[in-house]
Amino acid sequence: MQYGICNLGIVPIRLEPSDTSEMVTQALYGDLFKVLEQRKKWSRIRFAYDKYEGWIDNKQYLEIEEDSYKNLSKSEINLSRNLIEYVSDASNNLYPIPVGSDLNGLKLLNHDFEGKAITSKRPKSEIVATSFLYLNSPYLWGGKSPFGIDCSGFTQMVYKLNGYKLMRDASQQATQGSALSFIEESEPGDLAFFDNAEGNIIHVGIIMENNYIIHAHGKVRIDRLDHSGIYNVDKNMHTHKLRVIKKIV
Repeated sequence: MQYGICNLGIVPIRLEPSDTSEMVTQALYGDLFKVLEQRKKWSRIRFAYDKYEGWIDNKQYLEIEEDSYKNLSKSEINLSRNLIEYVSDASNNLYPIPVGSDLNGLKLLNHDFEGKAITSKRPKSEIVATSFLYLNSPYLWGGKSPFGIDCSGFTQMVYKLNGYKLMRDASQQATQGSALSFIEESEPGDLAFFDNAEGNIIHVGIIMENNYIIHAHGKVRIDRLDHSGIYNVDKNMHTHKLRVIKKIV
């Protein structure tokens, strides 16, 4: 088994080993993964954080030893805090990294970091405040950064920045936590999930106070939430049908 670490800011992870294939998620700086299959130009990987799989360009990661992978996987939370930061190498080359990048691999990568970091778990009350970091970020299928993010990437990153682990896709996140019967039982920071006509979970957002929700739909935005689902004031209509509310924390 081979192992790797993302040594660049934001790297696309593809459904198939091709630059033209669908991007299913992104690797952020410091992300660790196992290399399940290696070809001449591409490798199929499985992330240590959420076990998500996809294909990465071999030029966009660094191979590491198993011991390094295991040790870093056990590390405490150490994430970049600001929307954009920089790490530098021995030649003073700068590498931009987005909020939520994992800084535990700095020594292994021979990089220096002088910015602000998150090093401890935060109370649930901080989740909504953290979500505002991504407000108005454009929607991007598979995205996980303020420069483009999808609905479940948004919830996963917000929870990660507060020290809580979510799986990658909305349908996977819906299997976590405890279900609530009514919106009135929810607290700010709980997750609301939405399904399509076939009953499949396709969307997720973070519940706020006073029946509002913040979610990624076109951009990260704030809308009304009621028993039917998400009500978009701009369109004067419901855009998503509520399926279940989950308390993760």
